[in-house]
Amino acid sequence: MKIALIGAGGKMGVRLSKNLVGSRYDVAHVEVGEAGRQRLKAEVGVDCVALEDALDGAKAVILAVPDTAIRKVASGLIDKVAPGTILMALDAAAPFAGHFPERDDVTFFVTHPCHPPIFNDETDMAAKRDFFGGVAARQAIVSALMQGPEEHYAIGEDIAKTIFKPILRAHRVTVEQMALLEPGLSETVCATLLVVMKEAMDEVVRRGVDREAARDFLLGHLNILGAVTMGEVEGVFSDACNKAIANGKPRLMRDDWIGVFEPGEIAESIRRIT
Repeated sequence: MKIALIGAGGKMGVRLSKNLVGSRYDVAHVEVGEAGRQRLKAEVGVDCVALEDALDGAKAVILAVPDTAIRKVASGLIDKVAPGTILMALDAAAPFAGHFPERDDVTFFVTHPCHPPIFNDETDMAAKRDFFGGVAARQAIVSALMQGPEEHYAIGEDIAKTIFKPILRAHRVTVEQMALLEPGLSETVCATLLVVMKEAMDEVVRRGVDREAARDFLLGHLNILGAVTMGEVEGVFSDACNKAIANGKPRLMRDDWIGVFEPGEIAESIRRIT
């Protein structure tokens, strides 16, 4: 099965290209930037082809391009693909925002990596240091069939498992649910609170605590507190910790913070992203 990989020389494109080498897929790489072409040749050992040649006979087209470029890139190739082609995006933002062009006989498939989980059983050092995933550490993925026949879901998921391997689990969601996961859960909430934690660590350092001691203290507590909170281990917080949470949550969080998951707020967040 032939796949056209658009944006093959970019950061994500190179990651995907490395996992597609030696797979059962015949991959045609497309990259408009000279620096990207050279990077792909140096790191993966493959050459790029013209867009028309890549699309000729391709059963799937992967858009490894930034969210802000999806509309332009997809619109520029939609009339060049055959009926039944699977057009694949690697993030829900642009599809959710309506940036895919209209064409009823083309399948729209969206997939995204979950990244290797904090709690895992990896023992190999390369896997333990593979924080992004797609190299040595197993990760879960989420995928959505946005438009197209049901039988195309299995095809799209198999491609997703190949480009993001090694795989821990594969989950099926809708595009709307994927938007709740990102930017909602992973970026608006998780990334924001992690940045706040880093700022809090910097503040205790400013107040005299040794930086290494503060970092060890924070990361160690993230480990055990996270394990208890997520049910990774049996246990409960101490009375003192529960009292600190009761005092700290209203100090740190607005009463209506959960509203970040309302459809209008998710849509506005994605509008800004795209």
